[in-house]
Amino acid sequence: MTSPQTILKAWNLRARKELGQNFLREPTLAENIVNLAAIGCQDLVLEIGAGLGAMTIPAARRARRVIAVEKDRLLVPLLQAELLAQGLQHVQVMEANILALDLNRLAEQEGQAFVVIGNLPYNISSQVMVKLITERRSVRRAVLMFQKELADRLCAAPGNRTYGRLSVLLQYCAEMKVLREIKAEMFYPKPKVGSTVLQIDFKARIEPQVSDEALMIRVVQAAFGQRRKTLRNALAGGLLPLGGDGAAAVLEAAAIDPQRRAETLSVADFVRLTDAVGRYLVRPDRQA
Repeated sequence: MTSPQTILKAWNLRARKELGQNFLREPTLAENIVNLAAIGCQDLVLEIGAGLGAMTIPAARRARRVIAVEKDRLLVPLLQAELLAQGLQHVQVMEANILALDLNRLAEQEGQAFVVIGNLPYNISSQVMVKLITERRSVRRAVLMFQKELADRLCAAPGNRTYGRLSVLLQYCAEMKVLREIKAEMFYPKPKVGSTVLQIDFKARIEPQVSDEALMIRVVQAAFGQRRKTLRNALAGGLLPLGGDGAAAVLEAAAIDPQRRAETLSVADFVRLTDAVGRYLVRPDRQA
């Protein structure tokens, strides 16, 4: 693999900061990450942010088929040329914004669920994770690179200052494992912080299971939206149609102290709270 600097210079291109582009510099590292993803010859791989093909090429040598999604239209012909030079014809390079793709529909068209890989741009990492959570029936496994601070947030336990909305939503439906840490020096351009490779396995069965996942997303967002406030005040803040009395009622129904704050609640607490909110919102005697 030629260095990112050399490839970009040859094509008269540059890394685009506005797209959060930081390319892997070391080919053996890209190969190692693909190895950690345990891609097999029958797998369908979806790569988010294929870039210069550092992981696309080794993934394609293992997988049945690869769909490489790249938003930067200037990189698409470069990536296609690299794949052609390697004789890899079972890779579809898709110029698209991953956030705009219907993953469930795409997986249905392909006839199987994806193994998702990628070096996620920091500016959309959180949005990508919410998308994978909500469309997870099309994802068998994900092995993704995150900037370290976000990876720490995803894995954080209740009571930790980094525990937040994404921690709850991901831990509700998935098991996570840290596969390796990557120093900032391994990227071009060099980012301010290092990265972490996480393996995310979505659960076949969730216990306890919430009655309305879309509502849970709203409840968690409301609770952490004003995380310095007590839960009663945060839930009454307007993101949910509760008001002060409603917030107090759902917290009592869920057996949660209204003076607690969002970061102290476990995933199971949020499941109970969401179910209590759902029951409250359909009460015929509830004041609008």
